[in-house]
Order: sequence, then C-alpha cells, then structure tokens
Amino acid sequence: MNYAPETESFFKRVYAVVRQIPNGRVTSYGAIAKYLGAARSSRMVGWAMNGAGKYPDIPAHRVLNRAGVLTGKHHFPGTHLMQQLLESEGIVVINDQVADFKNLFWDPVLALGMEE
Repeated sequence: MNYAPETESFFKRVYAVVRQIPNGRVTSYGAIAKYLGAARSSRMVGWAMNGAGKYPDIPAHRVLNRAGVLTGKHHFPGTHLMQQLLESEGIVVINDQVADFKNLFWDPVLALGMEE
C-alpha cells in the first residue's frame, strides 16, 4: 500500500518514537500521537504500527491501546507472538492485557519532552 508523502513522514516520526520505548515498558497509540502534536491521530499511529513488521528494529509489540490491551496482536505472525515478546521482557499479560499497565507505561511526552 502506498501512502501520501505526509503520511509516510508521519509514520517515520511514529517509528522514531517507538524505537525509543525502553525494554520492559509499554506505551499507547494515543500517547505517541499526543507527543507528535496530533492528539486525535491515534488511529494513524495504529496504521503505522500495522506496517512496522517490515522494520525489525521497531518494537511494535510495546504499543498498546489506552487500557493496555494487545489490540494489535493480529498483526504479528503466529498466535501469541505479541504476548510472547512482551513476556520475554518481563511484562505479565493476562487475557490480552498488560497486568501492571499504569506502572509500566512509558509516556513519550515526559520521557522525551514535546516534539519540536
């Protein structure tokens, strides 16, 4: 699927943020959108994550919905790969939801400051 240049640029900015999520931490589509100055664009962040599989250096498994649910799990190969990747980092997942989401949440606004 080809995207307009401004969409591709947004995706690249999303990927740059996702690459900075520390091991063992998670964030949300909305938090990334807010950091990028596009607070109402969490779905667009989701679209970016859908295409992240072709970039092995993007830890897309660390991006969840605002409640800590693994909503993007069907975009990972295999039945439970997203959960397995999170668990390999010490994150507990119960019924497709990160158990300690609030304490594991990484807020790019607080960690990185606002994007310029």
